[in-house]
Amino acid sequence: MATAENNFLGDKAFVETLIPQRFPFVMVDKLYSYSETELVSGFTIQNHTIFFENDSLAEPGLIEHMAQSVALHTGYQFYLRNEQAPTGYIGSIKNIEILKLPKLHEEIRTKVSILQEFAGITLVDVVTTLNDVEIAKGQLKTVLAK
Repeated sequence: MATAENNFLGDKAFVETLIPQRFPFVMVDKLYSYSETELVSGFTIQNHTIFFENDSLAEPGLIEHMAQSVALHTGYQFYLRNEQAPTGYIGSIKNIEILKLPKLHEEIRTKVSILQEFAGITLVDVVTTLNDVEIAKGQLKTVLAK
């Protein structure tokens, strides 16, 4: 598993090259670890972030962070193959549970676990934590554009 300790995975500017979103819609700024079947991303909540309201990242922002974490896995996978990552879309969102909303300047981490990957469709479990406490989880299905 690749980690930020042995290369530049954690660099915000590098992370932003791996996803299609651009400021102010970027909701991942760190890549802590990567393998073919897992990824751990991070995001520090800023007041200029889309979906920031009432001193917290709102529910749509948390779900978008989860989806961008999946996109980050795909983007890094294509980066390792020296290929341009295609654009992807959320195909479905299932069983999302949000237990707590992160506040300004707090850092969330999301673990993406690939359950199935076939023909450009990926099914994943996502778990988001704040200070090692689970605050959200669910399943997403993403589809790569052809």
